[in-house]
Amino acid sequence: MKLKADRATLLKALAHIQSVAEKRNTIPILANVLIVVKDGRLSLTATDMEIAVVEQIAPSSVRDGAVRDGATTAPAAVLYEIVRKLPDGAEIELDHSGGDAPLALRAGRYATSLNVLAVDDFPSMTTGSLPHAFSIPAPVLRGLIDRTRFAISTEETRYYLNGIYLHVAEAAAGEAARMLRAVATDGHRLARVQTELPAGAAGMPGVIVPRKTINELRKLLDEAADDVEVALSETRIQFTVGSVMLTSKLIDGTFPEYERVIPRDNDKILRVGKKDFSDAVARVAAISQERSRPVKLSIDRNLLVLSAASPDQGTAKEELDEGRVSYDSTPLEIGFQARYLNDITDQIDKDVEFAFSDSAAPTVVRDVDSPSALYVLMPMRV
Repeated sequence: MKLKADRATLLKALAHIQSVAEKRNTIPILANVLIVVKDGRLSLTATDMEIAVVEQIAPSSVRDGAVRDGATTAPAAVLYEIVRKLPDGAEIELDHSGGDAPLALRAGRYATSLNVLAVDDFPSMTTGSLPHAFSIPAPVLRGLIDRTRFAISTEETRYYLNGIYLHVAEAAAGEAARMLRAVATDGHRLARVQTELPAGAAGMPGVIVPRKTINELRKLLDEAADDVEVALSETRIQFTVGSVMLTSKLIDGTFPEYERVIPRDNDKILRVGKKDFSDAVARVAAISQERSRPVKLSIDRNLLVLSAASPDQGTAKEELDEGRVSYDSTPLEIGFQARYLNDITDQIDKDVEFAFSDSAAPTVVRDVDSPSALYVLMPMRV
């Protein structure tokens, strides 16, 4: 195998795949990247047996006679670091003579050789049927992820909450059509965001996409402007973003019936500007470094008082009055963890709507300008 590529092209591809390679070295081959040259194209693959990322590259700097088809594997993290530290504009030559011979890398006067492992030992995750397929605009998929992933649980015992539940939602009363919906919850807060159902998605099963997959996909979406191709089965999902294909196992579990925890009759409505509210929460919460300490909301007609107390540091209070707050119901006092409040308001651009029942019941939070998103937040005792 032999090929020459410019540093920028190779570095970008290695950046996409190296974070997926297994770093604990329990199975040595999983720490390697599979490098394949075929018909003048370079393909890089990394996997940890849960996720696989494949990037196809047409090298922009290939000399006549400099390409030789073949395949090998090399340590992903080491190869990435070498390429990252080479100077901008460098032309990199990869040369492997076959078998267990080392992979030679040359750039200008720099040269190194990397130990390889057998290509036949590298596992494949990209085979098998994925019967459901659809396209979704990258900005839409990015929005579904950004507005839900903060609520993914990190509690491994409830593994079925360690991802985003992606499914087709049936049309509800007042809705014209079915929607593609993303949901995440950790038991303390819930995020539910939906978008128009893409063509081809109607028959897809409900699937739970793991947290690590979501994070790797989100990195790829930063560079994407066009549609993302999605294909899935009951056990695997595949996203094609430009020249990168990410394949992942799905979480084998049943997502809870989340609709049952969304209150339907919360009739005490508070509206407040997102910036005014989130800034006030941050200032009041600064009195305590304890992440679990609540911020209390004392709400009266067109008046919101936020307060927090710490036995060691003292107390803090801030008022938001008429002109910045709209509330026309009975007085209410309710407490929430400050971080949870800000996690939700971070997803909202302008105005926030809170729908309360009482100080102990779940609260519904909405983006006034985006009815496609809904959040539920459990209160804390204050």
